Amino acid sequence: MKPTIYNVAQKAGVSIATVSKVLNHTGRISDETRRRVTAIMDEMGYQPSVVASALTGKNTFTIGMLIPDIANPFFAEIARSAEDRAHELGYNLVICSTDNKWEKEAEYIALLQQKSVDGIVLATGAWNDKRLKDMLEARMPIALIARDMPTLAVDTVLVDDFMGGYQAASHLLASGHRRIAVIAEDLKVMSSSERVRGYRLAIEEYELIYDEQLIRISDFTIDGGKREAGALLDQPHPPTAIFACNDLLAIGAVQAARERGVIIPDQLSVIGFDNTILATIVDPPLTTIAQPIREMGSKVIELLVHQISGEKLNKQRVILLPELVVRRTTGPYVDNDSER
Repeated sequence: MKPTIYNVAQKAGVSIATVSKVLNHTGRISDETRRRVTAIMDEMGYQPSVVASALTGKNTFTIGMLIPDIANPFFAEIARSAEDRAHELGYNLVICSTDNKWEKEAEYIALLQQKSVDGIVLATGAWNDKRLKDMLEARMPIALIARDMPTLAVDTVLVDDFMGGYQAASHLLASGHRRIAVIAEDLKVMSSSERVRGYRLAIEEYELIYDEQLIRISDFTIDGGKREAGALLDQPHPPTAIFACNDLLAIGAVQAARERGVIIPDQLSVIGFDNTILATIVDPPLTTIAQPIREMGSKVIELLVHQISGEKLNKQRVILLPELVVRRTTGPYVDNDSER
């Protein structure tokens, strides 16, 4: 038979109420008692009933997290850092990969609510204001990560995407490049549009014309980046540099260049965004704009847990700074027109 809370209390020599306080992180209990009870629960393999906790209005110590694609290293690393911090704070994390589809998001939200999760982290781009407003009105603790909805009062953790786009373009401009293309995701997603807006400011500061023909929209994949970069490189006057709005798109651009015999960085510079593990293992290693991924994942969980515990009412919008990481896919502009 599965051990019960009574079995744990009996073996630990404490009351059932004390075990309950340890489980719910409430009440005044000595560190020694808390450690002893926790050790005995682990030893006996005791698992509190999540269903029973939900029915009695107590926390289930479970958090849901919606991400666009677990196969994308950026979101996989975000989820890992969030899971690590959640575990440290005594919570389990349920990760749902939505493919940025509203239907899947709705299904997962309904499922998470049925499971009585204590709160939800949203990292998906297909989210709409009305659905979020409905959840906020239902007093579901919610926090956003890597996505922004400034019109709503909700805890948010993100990087300064505008600054990241500006840094990427400025790096290429300072290297002498003037015909710089962009491969972006859906510009309806604020993170993507802000990166392009930062790029545009840097271009205009150099008194160059912002050319929409150099802006290509792609799905969130290596193949998408490869396809759009190929279209750019096949133009009569191809760009000498490409700013890809995530590392997957940048790797696709590198592949497209290699297939056409374009040498990186001598004939084409490529810069990505995110600084995932892929940036270090691709050949050549990718110059990119780093997001503080571990800090972002950890911080969003902390904000959500504060909501769940009722410790704060004011919502926070935490904007972290990106950082340029120069590797070997960018270099000084060289006039190779005659060679092409």
